[in-house]
Amino acid sequence: MRLSILDQAPISSNQSPQEALHESMKLAEAGENLGYTRYWIAEHHDLPGLACSAPEVMISYIGAHTKKIRIGPGAVLLPHYKPYKVAEIYNMLATLFPDRIDVGIGRAPGGSAEATNALSDNFLQQVWYMPNLLQELLYFLDNDIPPEHPHAKVSASPVPVEAPLPWLLGTSKKSALLAAEKGLSYAFGQFMSDQDGAAIIKQYRDNFKPRKQNDTPQVIVTVTAICAETSEKAEEIALSSLVWGLQRKRGEGQKEVPSILEAKDYLRNERIDLHGEKKQGMIIGNPQQVKESLQEIQVKYNSDEIMIVTITHSPLDRIQSYKLIAGEFGI
Repeated sequence: MRLSILDQAPISSNQSPQEALHESMKLAEAGENLGYTRYWIAEHHDLPGLACSAPEVMISYIGAHTKKIRIGPGAVLLPHYKPYKVAEIYNMLATLFPDRIDVGIGRAPGGSAEATNALSDNFLQQVWYMPNLLQELLYFLDNDIPPEHPHAKVSASPVPVEAPLPWLLGTSKKSALLAAEKGLSYAFGQFMSDQDGAAIIKQYRDNFKPRKQNDTPQVIVTVTAICAETSEKAEEIALSSLVWGLQRKRGEGQKEVPSILEAKDYLRNERIDLHGEKKQGMIIGNPQQVKESLQEIQVKYNSDEIMIVTITHSPLDRIQSYKLIAGEFGI
């Protein structure tokens, strides 16, 4: 089973965005050394505690510090942008870093309504046009535009020797069926979906239409996991992420990821029991426990790859979590 990394570029308390982005680069380096297949970085706009608004910039930075791990956005939020410009950006990256670039494609806004309006006044209309936007992007990435298309005389230069690999990201039947119709690999965000992911992925596989000769359906399932040497330590480390998620759901202002001590103080002051929160899809445990949970997910979802997002206050705890998981799987 392949394992990969999704980085949301979290900002910890007492940490600057610059420091957070530097830690993202160090995570990508560690992921490569540990044998992870790919590293994707998320796109968010003016969201508290998240540092990356321009994945393409970080991908260039990370590509220069790594040699072989596949890199890409998780995801580029296509309704905000013109497909031609997206294709130019990722063709440029694929030229700089041959046979390493993925293009994860999504349709979420990635930020508040105000940020969405600042980026694209007609976002909802563009979401409606998502199938057309996606098809146009694929034409440019494939460098194969039908002669009757309005942009038939345009290429997304530079055209790389190895085109970027597109993935469609989603959490619903709609996105899965669109991926199947377009013959794209599909990444299902289990960590932010309450739907029947196994059924959604089956529909994707059952309806898959190859885009190119020999194409087969490929599935990533993305989960949240925190691993430590003992289950007790993992539970303690996870407090930061759990409390941070709770603060965001409660709309409590500009919040970075709290330290373990800050998380404990918050829970005590607010008189909150996190027992229920821990049941909302996060995998927390020692290496053997986490491995067993990931294997169960792989079987349940019939996935080819598991992508892991890990948010901790300490960057060292985050890298250690990925290290322990990689060691347990022997990748």
